[in-house]
Amino acid sequence: MSTIIDNGAPGRVPAGVPANRDRLFLAACVALIVTSMTFAIRAGILKDLTVEFGLDNTQLGYVNSMAFLGFPIAMIVGGLLYNSIGPKLMMYSAFVFHMLGLVLTIFAGEVFGPYADLLISTLFIGLANGSVEAGCNPMISDMFPDKQTQMLNKFHVWFPGGIVIGSLIGYFFSATLGWQGLIATMFVPTILYAVLIFGQEFPRSENIESNTGANIAGLFNPLFLFIALCMTLTAATEFSTTQWVEKILSASGAQPLIVLALVSGIMATGRFFAGPIIHRFNPTGVLWVSAVLSALGIYLLSTLSGGAVYGAAVVFALGVCYFWPTMIGFVGEYIPQTGALGMSLVGGAGMFSMTIWNPVIGGWLDEAKATAEASGLTGLEAEALAGQETLGAMVWLPIILIVLFGGLYFYMKGKRPVPASAVVLDAEAMSQPGSAR
Repeated sequence: MSTIIDNGAPGRVPAGVPANRDRLFLAACVALIVTSMTFAIRAGILKDLTVEFGLDNTQLGYVNSMAFLGFPIAMIVGGLLYNSIGPKLMMYSAFVFHMLGLVLTIFAGEVFGPYADLLISTLFIGLANGSVEAGCNPMISDMFPDKQTQMLNKFHVWFPGGIVIGSLIGYFFSATLGWQGLIATMFVPTILYAVLIFGQEFPRSENIESNTGANIAGLFNPLFLFIALCMTLTAATEFSTTQWVEKILSASGAQPLIVLALVSGIMATGRFFAGPIIHRFNPTGVLWVSAVLSALGIYLLSTLSGGAVYGAAVVFALGVCYFWPTMIGFVGEYIPQTGALGMSLVGGAGMFSMTIWNPVIGGWLDEAKATAEASGLTGLEAEALAGQETLGAMVWLPIILIVLFGGLYFYMKGKRPVPASAVVLDAEAMSQPGSAR
């Protein structure tokens, strides 16, 4: 054991946390880069898949939805098993699933047929991505118990960061590498995070509630159920726009992958400097403002064209920037009795919602394009109108969140985070948010 026990001295590693936590944090960040690259690169090759395999938008929606189905499956199973198997096996599982998903995607059409291969490979990718989240979120909370939300935001810097990387790779190398070559670029960070984790000591669950029975009981807290509901809408607001960026904005006069890189770059920067913002406005205030900016951003994207789209993308990015990590951090700080299971299920709820929304959005695009063509529009004009109509429907997601997060802000006013140590010592006493102080 290389653990250093915390005696209150500055720079000491908390009890139960291995001294290699910086290496583990780096491995988690690289694994999240792979996760986000799968979103960015797959979003950029949708047209290639349409051409090569003759898939329509609804079929592409089902292919996309497999990633969002595998994600919550892995998070639910991982959340239930985390206390027993720990983050090590979760990370090992992520590596295996990532490799399977990437290989099967590259050889799509040579196993069960193009459509089936893409469905299965995307499911594997979803299982890998969910394993990363299920293993890393509670691991980071355990390693940094005194600054959970801050470190979770820094960890989640690399989701948009990886999207920037994937988007730029797609933009500059799609012509030379082809879509299979773009998928193959993800082997590099996948192997890198495997090298970083194999043979390493991982933390024990000493700074979060690790009793699975107590975790399950905590799920019935009305506040947790409310946050899980909100997460389905925050995830849909973010991913329904970014995952379909190529199809929705391809005829807008802006370059979709540059829009995606711009949005993701702003998100990464914002999350890196999240600490002071979270402390200044508190998590619920941040979520409320985020919903307002997200609604405004999607509305602007649905009405503007040409270079103005980039300005609308900036507003949208500022809106969705803090949604995901702040929601998970909220659960860790205000409902810590749910432990790793709570963090996993909240993230899983967000991703599972996309299994429903992806085919719906694909259907909206097909229907809007058919309507535009029936009115006499053709080519880029029909596609541009279809994209704007689809965004106009999607704007209702953050509008609903404005109402929900406004209510949450006033409900949580005056309540303070529950120290994780208090929950570990007396989980029953922590049945109400903010009851520890």
